[in-house]
Amino acid sequence: MDEDDPDQTEDTGSVRLDNLRKKFGELVAVNGVDLEIRPGEFLTLLGPSGCGKSTTLRMISGLETPTDGDVFISGDRVTSQAANKRNTSMVFQEWALFPHMTVGENIAFGLEMDGVPKEERQKRIEQALEIVELPGYEDRQATELSGGQKQRVAMARALVREPDVLLLDEPLASLDRKLRQHMQVELKQIQEELGTTFIYVTHDQEEALTMSDRIAVINDGEIEQIGTANELYEHPDTKFVATFLGETNLFEGTHRSTGNYDVVDTGELQISVTDQPDQSGRESAVAIRPERISVAEPDTDLGVENTWTGTVTETIYKGSFNKYHVEIGSVELHIEQQVDGSDGFREGDQVVVGFSADAGELVSK
Repeated sequence: MDEDDPDQTEDTGSVRLDNLRKKFGELVAVNGVDLEIRPGEFLTLLGPSGCGKSTTLRMISGLETPTDGDVFISGDRVTSQAANKRNTSMVFQEWALFPHMTVGENIAFGLEMDGVPKEERQKRIEQALEIVELPGYEDRQATELSGGQKQRVAMARALVREPDVLLLDEPLASLDRKLRQHMQVELKQIQEELGTTFIYVTHDQEEALTMSDRIAVINDGEIEQIGTANELYEHPDTKFVATFLGETNLFEGTHRSTGNYDVVDTGELQISVTDQPDQSGRESAVAIRPERISVAEPDTDLGVENTWTGTVTETIYKGSFNKYHVEIGSVELHIEQQVDGSDGFREGDQVVVGFSADAGELVSK
């Protein structure tokens, strides 16, 4: 926020959703979403296809009208306000550039609609192209651009209107993997440089983890959990968050309290976990990330609370780490171990596996 600008307030760029709902006939696409997005924050709405994340974004933009609930932008209630009256801009997956126009004409289109004078338009176009690292591309035809360049022009066209909030609906989905990874870093750098609030929709966990200040995980139209990438990955609240955001081992059983640790009894494994809220006698689920599990030669003392002997059923070399599938009776563990220069374990090897009591996260079903 520019402290010398009297028109700016501490709320500029904030977004608040109060009990937001959207129905299409009998289908409930968004079901009672409450969410506060801070000014200048990069927040990602993450979830599988059809979970309601894009519908939520479209209600923020004004392209969809909520069935119930309210939308506030920069402190103002905009629930019934038309999309062109909200100080937001949107970047779509398809980029939606006009093929018969030059780069400059594409970027200028929204400014012309807003009645911005020609001299001011030219100044903003040049600034926007500098931001997206395409200086000198103003006279290039849109059809002459690569996929990555088109994505940058779409960003420039959205940013040139100087929105309080920029909304991005899977804008990198159609790029190849290498370019997508590169653009993830660039998008975050642009957002940090401008200080504009970004609300980003994706089903790609890597994108969410790479760029976000916070992530709201959405499932069946509801927010399952909100937090930083580290909070969601290390401390998931629900089975859905644990399994959707990265790979995990999930064990279900009966929870009971003991002297030193709590235990989840799966019927085949007794899994010790650090003290939890009183759940004794209840059905519980424990999530353990593959990299938190150790694997070693038989009879090795791992020095952890949970250890078993098992058989390697599959080995996958991933470059910096080996991925093992290890069977303990009818239970299969997925384990990731950093490559240490040895050949690692092979299919059929007997191994000892284990993890500490604090590696397991009790999650709700």
